[in-house]
Amino acid sequence: MSEKQEETRPVTPLVPGNESAGRPLVELTHVEKHFGDLHVLKDINLKVTKGEVLVVVGPSGSGKSTMCRTINRLETIDSGDIRIDGKPLPQEGKELASLRAEVGMVFQSFNLFANKTILENVTLAPIKVRHMDKKEAERLAMDLLDRVGVASQANKMPSQLSGGQQQRVAIARALAMRPKVMLFDEPTSALDPEMVNEVLDVMVELAHEGMTMICITHEMGFARKAADRIVFMADGQILEQNTPDEFFEHPQTDRAKDFLSKILTH
Repeated sequence: MSEKQEETRPVTPLVPGNESAGRPLVELTHVEKHFGDLHVLKDINLKVTKGEVLVVVGPSGSGKSTMCRTINRLETIDSGDIRIDGKPLPQEGKELASLRAEVGMVFQSFNLFANKTILENVTLAPIKVRHMDKKEAERLAMDLLDRVGVASQANKMPSQLSGGQQQRVAIARALAMRPKVMLFDEPTSALDPEMVNEVLDVMVELAHEGMTMICITHEMGFARKAADRIVFMADGQILEQNTPDEFFEHPQTDRAKDFLSKILTH
């Protein structure tokens, strides 16, 4: 490849700079949440540092998804404090929109705009929210679609893509906002089994590139491979947190031992 060819496509950094390494990028302090009489989050205390990959596991109904959704204020909290990069979560308005630009989120369902092409899905928010030039947004989008392996699908509609491809587009769309942290709420649970790995491979690559990630997942192989730390939740509480090796080999609580015995023997 010539020098000129090498210069034509600069690699877009996925991970914003300027934050101090080691300080909490996401911090939850004494967070409480009720849905009516149901106490779904009980005194949640959690710190996630820049570049850390945190994987949250636990039985259904343990509060994992609710906790994830409080971090970009898709769910409000009853009491406690949540901070992103040292700043408390804004209540509403432009500040909240700005926060959501800093915190990317990928859901179980892909939530792509059905009436827009794949390229338009990825460029929409950078143009509307970041006020990025259209050509620049398209270059960024194509770079990201290439990274997640679906650049050839850019001019197609979402309905023409497989579930795994749509979820990879959803990841590219979130990355196009250059977020400080990415939240993944069971991103593979709606996929056919053969499509799961293609999405997890993208997430593993993001982890290796230093993206700060909070992942709710039932994929224990991914948790072992990509996580810096495992958080185990049950009944609205964080019961333990440890390195993947320690959590899987030496769980500390009976609840975690019971959870692991059920999922690792099937």
